Amino acid sequence: MKDFHDAAKGGLSASQLETVLREVGAERYHNRHPYHHRMVAGTLSKGELQAWALNRYCYQAVIPRKDASVLARAEDPAFRAEWRKRIEDHDGEDGWSGGIARWLKLATGLGLPADMVKSQRLALPATRFAVGAYLNFCAQRPLLEAVASSLTELFSPVIIGERVPAMLAKYDYVTKETLAYFDKRPEQASRDSDFALAYVLQHADTTERQQSVIDALVFKCDVLWAMLDALMHAYGEAGHIPPGAFRPEEGR
Repeated sequence: MKDFHDAAKGGLSASQLETVLREVGAERYHNRHPYHHRMVAGTLSKGELQAWALNRYCYQAVIPRKDASVLARAEDPAFRAEWRKRIEDHDGEDGWSGGIARWLKLATGLGLPADMVKSQRLALPATRFAVGAYLNFCAQRPLLEAVASSLTELFSPVIIGERVPAMLAKYDYVTKETLAYFDKRPEQASRDSDFALAYVLQHADTTERQQSVIDALVFKCDVLWAMLDALMHAYGEAGHIPPGAFRPEEGR
């Protein structure tokens, strides 16, 4: 796997920087993870799919909070007007009519109780650490790096295009209604990633800033990869489910 540690050495043009960022996704985005490969191959058990939906809910639920932390540090009103669309997408007009609610519908469609999912209490410890690390990164790192970390959305339509048709074809208990979360996401992700990419290419105007945005995207890919690593360790063949975490055989 390519090492991106010194990818900006000597400075990059905007087009070269974009090429590197896309290379990060091509090599490190989690559509390359074995758990995803098993999902699209149809070999995950229902319990493994439930565990994925439950743990991924923790990530979905934190997105508006991380985006609010980005907004709080943005001085440009035009930037804020564009960025707040992300919060509206996930929260909806009343807090429960957006993407988070649709993800909850996905989880309940797989047989999980809504209150248990919303509480996040049975999520894996590694999931909570990964999600917390992402929230802290966006709250504490420079605005440019926080924006760059969102560029995993460049690759989101690819993984959705792999995941949705495979799940519908290979899991007879999965319906289009269950997967309604994904109906709007490719369009939203493309809109958001176009804006974020343009912002990054404009403002990453030194070698140091270019390397910082590359590192930010690598970090975000690591967060998503670590979440699937945790699922595989807990619910795959190893079966090392930590104390207090969701156990499919118990139905909770």
